[in-house]
Amino acid sequence: MEKRKLGKTDMHVSILGLGAAEIGYEKASQEIATRLLNDALDAGLNVIDTAECYLQSEALIGNAVAHRRKDYYLFTKCGHPNNPGTGDWRPDSLIRSIERSLKRLQTDRVDLVQLHSCSEQELRKGDVITALQTARSKGYTRYIGYSGDTKAALYAIECGAFDVLQTSVNILDQEAIELTLPEASKREIGVIAKRPVGNAVWRFTSLPENSYYHSYWERLRKLNYEFTHADPQTAISVALRFTLMNVPGVHTAIVGTGKPGRWRENARILEAGPLPQEQYDAIRTLWRKVADPTWVGQI
Repeated sequence: MEKRKLGKTDMHVSILGLGAAEIGYEKASQEIATRLLNDALDAGLNVIDTAECYLQSEALIGNAVAHRRKDYYLFTKCGHPNNPGTGDWRPDSLIRSIERSLKRLQTDRVDLVQLHSCSEQELRKGDVITALQTARSKGYTRYIGYSGDTKAALYAIECGAFDVLQTSVNILDQEAIELTLPEASKREIGVIAKRPVGNAVWRFTSLPENSYYHSYWERLRKLNYEFTHADPQTAISVALRFTLMNVPGVHTAIVGTGKPGRWRENARILEAGPLPQEQYDAIRTLWRKVADPTWVGQI
């Protein structure tokens, strides 16, 4: 598995990482999580990304692979202690959140703590940034980052406080390609692509019951990419290679799964290399033609 240096950090990350939200939200058993995580590490993955609000995700990770801590970079997020829709940006709350994460993850330090999609207004106040800097000075984390999109993400880059940006980059979420990725590259900020396959919403023939998928499903109906009408594996291949092999400035992408072995399948997809330039250009052209200004990333 190819590795890329994550911006100005000293981390050389596997280009495909594991987003651990799904093992939490899908209520994976400890047995399944242990198999999934250890198999991925054995296959060459070295990035695990989670958050306090992903239910039992952190505890599952700690129980499964704390004994292999030297084998992977561990990223978590703070700011939504209860669920992704309710933020708590008080500095003392952020510090307590990080301390709880360390306990669940069974480690004394993570490699990256990220603010979990707080607003530009909160960022500009400065208190949330100071809280993460305090966490770093306490030795809780090596690096600090911002996870989010739109103008808040741009400010996070421009303010100079963060080492890493995690942002939405996929065939259904392309704002960052022009808005933030060039500036992040210029400033040597590491970039983690979240939702690199757009939640694979082409799986659903009608509006999904889970509202989490609604935005991308509705965008896909309007974009109507031809390749999403092919077999699901082809669609996954095009989407994943678009994000990781063609979009400039992306260092790693975190893919969520609750199925052991799925990470290896995704890794094999990348062996095909970048999309042909004309296919990449066609996806970008259609986006520019169809995309609405409100089509931005989600928490």
